[in-house]
Amino acid sequence: MQIWMTLVLALQLLAAVSMIGLVLIQHGKGADMGASFGGGSSGSLFGATGSANFLSRSTAACATVFFICTLALAFMSNAGLGRSAAGTSVLDRAAPAASAPAVPAIPTSPAIPGTAAPVSESPASGAAPAIPVK
Repeated sequence: MQIWMTLVLALQLLAAVSMIGLVLIQHGKGADMGASFGGGSSGSLFGATGSANFLSRSTAACATVFFICTLALAFMSNAGLGRSAAGTSVLDRAAPAASAPAVPAIPTSPAIPGTAAPVSESPASGAAPAIPVK
């Protein structure tokens, strides 16, 4: 099954790249608009449409191959999930969450040497806590 998926994926990539190339080298319909305003003789404002040429037919064939490959890849990836996952949502098949990583304990002594010790939060006399001065 993996070999078929690889072949279909390669065919899909070739169809996509060739379709991009064919679209880029085609002559645009709006390119003849300037010719209709004084230069050249054109049948309509955007030029004569005429019948489809080789490039447009080749582009349509590449698009058809691309869509068929896309459907085949979707079908093969769904079939590879097995029968137990059939009919379930993608969210139902999500990987279970791993256990949370252990959080290191907060050290009681200062981590940086040479700093003052932590100040007590509850002063005995009810006054504001003292701020250590360096």
